[in-house]
Amino acid sequence: MVHKNLDFSDLLRLIDERSAAFRAAVAAAPDLDAQVPSCPEWTLFDLAQHLGDGRRSWAATVAAGPAATSRLIPEDAPPVPREREALVAWLAASMQDLLDALREAGPDRDCWTWWGASQSPQTSGAVARHQLQQVAVHTYDAQLALGAPEPLPEEAALDGVEDFLFTCCATTSAWPHEPAVVDYHATEGRSWRLWLSADGARVTRVPATAEGEEPDAPAADVSARGTAGELVLFLYGRIPVDALKADGDLRIFDRLFAWEPEG
Repeated sequence: MVHKNLDFSDLLRLIDERSAAFRAAVAAAPDLDAQVPSCPEWTLFDLAQHLGDGRRSWAATVAAGPAATSRLIPEDAPPVPREREALVAWLAASMQDLLDALREAGPDRDCWTWWGASQSPQTSGAVARHQLQQVAVHTYDAQLALGAPEPLPEEAALDGVEDFLFTCCATTSAWPHEPAVVDYHATEGRSWRLWLSADGARVTRVPATAEGEEPDAPAADVSARGTAGELVLFLYGRIPVDALKADGDLRIFDRLFAWEPEG
């Protein structure tokens, strides 16, 4: 099976779709002060402010291109409104700023990112890929606050497992524990292997078989299997490992969540 990343145009389409779903949750919420169970320190209003401010910041960073040396905070951004209808409009404008900046930059322009030592490139296309996951997961958070979370869209989730592993896990920082091999299997037919050692953490795509294992490959020390959406939610700490089919030394997952690589 050919494993193809989402096209840039598909990333932008899905960012737009997920942001519309987020706004729909905000518009439908009985109370903007409702707590967000997956972000327990935030209300739904706090989550909306985080999403909007963050997208305006990334819009400015993408627009600056290689000239930026850190994530930029736009100086002329309007304050977040408290009134619901105005808040929904502010969110739409925030996301439009990001989409406009990404379209103007295209997928291959150099861009500052925080993931320099990862396996994701420092380009506007990689920013779009990761921004889709940010919006998708926070849309789940908003829907959860309403008591009606929906599964992540399959095409976004399949791309999201790899984006998380390439962007948030892969590093040149030394793994401070015994070397380990971790497999992630999506029931839709894709698998990834994370290698952890003193050389850092690297990710490879694994050809899926009926058992979800790579032929003739060494056995993983721990593995997790679920839908791509479930794997994304697990990787982002939204659902526990026991919501998946997990085998092996589960302590490795705890160590991964606790690990803070240098740099």
